[in-house]
Amino acid sequence: MEFVRNFPLFTIVLSLFSGVLCYMLKPKAAKIYTLIYEGVLIVFVSSVLLYVVKTGTSFTYVMGEFPAPWGNEIRAGILEALIALTFLIVEICSVSAGHRFLVEDMDESKQNLFYTLVNLMTAALMALVWTNDLFTGYVFLEILTLTSCGVLIVREIGRTTLAAVRYMILNLLGSGLFLLGVVLLYDITGHLLMVPMQGAIAQLAADPNVLPVIGVAVGILTIGLCIKSGLFPFYFWMPDTYGWATPTAAALLSSLVSKAYIFLLFKTYYRAIGIEVLDMLPIKNILLVLGICGMIAGSVEAIHTNNLNHMVAYSSAAQIGYIYMGIGLGGMAGFTAAMFHIIAHALTKSQLFLTTPRLAEAGGGTLKFKDLQGVGLKTKVAGVYFTFGALSMIGIPIFAGFSSKLQFALAAVAGGSGKKVILVMMGLAISSMLNALYFIMTMIRIFTPDGKPGKSEMMHHHINYHLPMLVLTAGNLLLGLNSGFVVELINKGLEMFR
Repeated sequence: MEFVRNFPLFTIVLSLFSGVLCYMLKPKAAKIYTLIYEGVLIVFVSSVLLYVVKTGTSFTYVMGEFPAPWGNEIRAGILEALIALTFLIVEICSVSAGHRFLVEDMDESKQNLFYTLVNLMTAALMALVWTNDLFTGYVFLEILTLTSCGVLIVREIGRTTLAAVRYMILNLLGSGLFLLGVVLLYDITGHLLMVPMQGAIAQLAADPNVLPVIGVAVGILTIGLCIKSGLFPFYFWMPDTYGWATPTAAALLSSLVSKAYIFLLFKTYYRAIGIEVLDMLPIKNILLVLGICGMIAGSVEAIHTNNLNHMVAYSSAAQIGYIYMGIGLGGMAGFTAAMFHIIAHALTKSQLFLTTPRLAEAGGGTLKFKDLQGVGLKTKVAGVYFTFGALSMIGIPIFAGFSSKLQFALAAVAGGSGKKVILVMMGLAISSMLNALYFIMTMIRIFTPDGKPGKSEMMHHHINYHLPMLVLTAGNLLLGLNSGFVVELINKGLEMFR
């Protein structure tokens, strides 16, 4: 067996080890170690991606050699490796670019704890991407919940504590529902490994009397992950959670954590339930409608808020709706569009959350829109980075957001009925117009001179901020200008899923 097949497991084990190690290091050493080890993980995952692309096959790593239904497996294919690589790139950029505000927001004695939580979060993210059994998914789902609350609460201001408690309650509710769904599926199939479970469900679904039972189990599981990821109408926790967290935490929670929950749901549908069985249930149509509602409701909320971070947070709620709409469309085109949007949104949203504190700093430390006039002229670099992210969210050509929305439109035409095509196209049009309204208004505000003399200086930006922001911008443009390459990889990865 080629040594590269051990790399997916290494990404989980090394992250767990790094979490413990960073707790014993000084803050500066913990930061340096975290950046180095995440770079090593990127090399590991890149090697896995090249290997599965070259061989054209996925592989499974069985831990402990225990037989089903108690075995633990991790699986690596093109799609898993691509998502894992995206997560790691966004994470290393977020840790580096947000470090200065982490130092300002947090007591020095607790900064190494933050890196401990980030590394444990990485372990959970990697496990959710690679897992091939539902119980391992649940275990690391809980670890991801706890670490997410941890990176939020370490800022230690009243609003973050309140937001963390609310976030914890809702996420525990979601985890409980997911576990209940897994227990029901195990009860009727006798399996926890995804592939044996799919075979058992395919046989059981042939009986019309059993299909409603499967639908209940899958529905409960779906509701749990929808709550955790923030699908409409469960997105109301996002403004406080993302808006008051330190910039690195906001970028990680919005760009990665919510996407990991969705990816686990997607894997469960595709590999544990089976697409053929899923098509017999009404779940996809419900997700389609809720996704479109989220696209519009999140954008409407973004227009009405008077806080820049809250606007970006509500925009995240809208983008989560896009992903669920793609899953609801189904078919190769719909699933491809959803996976493409996970990658595009991870790169773009992290860029926005890492830029807003720089703009706020230029405005006197406030995120209120009334105080942000002209801040893009005072910190031109941050203003440009914010503009790139905003244009992508709107869907302007050459940026990732345009390619993503184009994929959704093509998916609707390729696989939808007449009414479904009209519904999706209307949702895309309305959401895009609302996106344009609040992002263009924000860009006009930050680049309009405030008329106050002596406040148009260029603010200093360190290479630790420039380099990761350039990487995120380059990724955004790559997806916008060469989306065909990424779409082809996703299609190959979906074919390996079967």
